[in-house]
Amino acid sequence: MLVPIPSQTVGPFFHLGLTGSRSVGSLVTPETKGERISLICRVLDGDGAPVPDAMLEIWQANDEGRYNHPDDKQDHKKIDPSFYGFGRLASDDQGTCAFATIKPGQVPGNNGAQQASHINVSVFARGILKRLATRIYFAEDPALPQDPVLALVPAGRRNTLLARRDTARPDNWHFDIHLCGEQETVFFDV
Repeated sequence: MLVPIPSQTVGPFFHLGLTGSRSVGSLVTPETKGERISLICRVLDGDGAPVPDAMLEIWQANDEGRYNHPDDKQDHKKIDPSFYGFGRLASDDQGTCAFATIKPGQVPGNNGAQQASHINVSVFARGILKRLATRIYFAEDPALPQDPVLALVPAGRRNTLLARRDTARPDNWHFDIHLCGEQETVFFDV
């Protein structure tokens, strides 16, 4: 008779090679154009407990809606050389990390329709063999109903992709990433 054995979990090794001196918590410089925000992300497990050893990577367009990448061919929009567009941080003991960035502009989708302002996120954590890809949208954005990617998500699950503005500190936006459970964040197969 074969007896099942526990599977080997992966990590947490991200802190060793990809954070610390390789962390990028600020995507902006003093010259960066756009509305400055602090994006405060929290990673939670299925029970709502913080995941203290996750790593998040974010990638976003600048305030005009252009990525600083050669594949972005929107020549009518300028690249902001003072905006990095990429960030990477480890979560702390509370499962939290905070990025200094800007609200991105709208970018075109595959069919040319404008997407609502969003930030692309990759989540890495112990036990996750392949990165989890998701998006952060901004709850107050009037372009949300027309976003072609968000439209693919069932209406009852779209709220898992929305960052919410802090009423006491309006430049702070909070976004919780639930890895599983009833409030699981929508993850995309990319």
